Amino acid sequence: MTGPRHTTVGIIGAGPAGLLLARLLHRAGMDCTVLEHRDRAYVERRQRAGILEQGTVDVLRACGAGERLDREGLVHDGIELRHDRRAHRLDFPALTGGRRVTVYAQTEVVKDLIALQLASGPPLLFDAQALAVAGADTSRPRIRYRHKGREHTLTCDYVIGCDGFHGVTRSAVPAHERRTYERSYPYSWLGVLAEVPPSSDELIYAHSARGFALFSMRTPTVSRLYLQVPNGTDPADWPDDRIWDELERRAAVDTPWKLERGPITAKSVLPMRSSVTEPMRYGRILLAGDAAHIVPPTGAKGLNLAVADVTVLARALAHLHRTGSTALLDAYSATCLRRVWRAEHFSSFMTSTLHTDPDQSPFETRLQLSQLDRIATSPHAAAELAENYTGLPLG
Repeated sequence: MTGPRHTTVGIIGAGPAGLLLARLLHRAGMDCTVLEHRDRAYVERRQRAGILEQGTVDVLRACGAGERLDREGLVHDGIELRHDRRAHRLDFPALTGGRRVTVYAQTEVVKDLIALQLASGPPLLFDAQALAVAGADTSRPRIRYRHKGREHTLTCDYVIGCDGFHGVTRSAVPAHERRTYERSYPYSWLGVLAEVPPSSDELIYAHSARGFALFSMRTPTVSRLYLQVPNGTDPADWPDDRIWDELERRAAVDTPWKLERGPITAKSVLPMRSSVTEPMRYGRILLAGDAAHIVPPTGAKGLNLAVADVTVLARALAHLHRTGSTALLDAYSATCLRRVWRAEHFSSFMTSTLHTDPDQSPFETRLQLSQLDRIATSPHAAAELAENYTGLPLG
């Protein structure tokens, strides 16, 4: 497939942000083209987050990507926090006035959006590597890309970078025009997929002196599990039995509970960091998703922030298309950053409260336990966590 030479909106990256933006623009009657460096099979295999806020579910349904989500997604009414050998469940609907979350892997969201795009959407080019973006401060920015061994140039009215922190779009913004705020954490996650039913109907977040553990799932028969490990950990140093034993120790409580064990099919180590790039717009280049911000996965905000970005952006571009006014587009960065920083704060709070820093003192551990006790006993503290976890309003 040969791509067009001009498009109204050029989108770099066919992750959930780029694909959803293309879908929303297509439904608004706008012309756009999506360029993706990898092939379709690779994109549909990428393992990422699996917790969808209520607002994310609503957007996917509204754009026609809700059929399989509604059929296969696991609706959760809460999470369980464990600390000091005690367990406390947070009831999301009771604490938030009815909001819930849905477990549905980002991989499946991407598959659904790709199927819609290829069936009835604007051009989507796989194996199309964006090499450079130029002309951000002109009325016709250009994307230079390689597709099927040949270089091409795509001119655009606007270029949207959904190509991650190391993508060409973010680097096209002059260094003196952007500010990046970052934090790295002194630990990582060892994540595993296991062919075994989840040990709980809802997610379990466990604080322990041995480190953090998270019990999640992909389907009713596949578990997704995480252990806090030192930075630089080699997954090969963690045989299956060691993983299961450590999960059991970190989630131990004084009430009856059984950890279901089974074959582990995948292992990987995920570094933990936070990053925000401001502003999210420079001329006719706009950043969305990981190109603009990264959150540690503890708060389950990465995918949901990307959806919020492109929802705001699609609304602004559609408004420009209908009315000729750039008012909403001019406000894009400020509008999104308010939500981004709230999500960064929540993700940092969840991470620092539940993980054990290698250098933390007994005093700091007691502060963590005190905070967890307050969440377990104060409806106000529990509601604050539940409202942030289930998601703030989009836009």
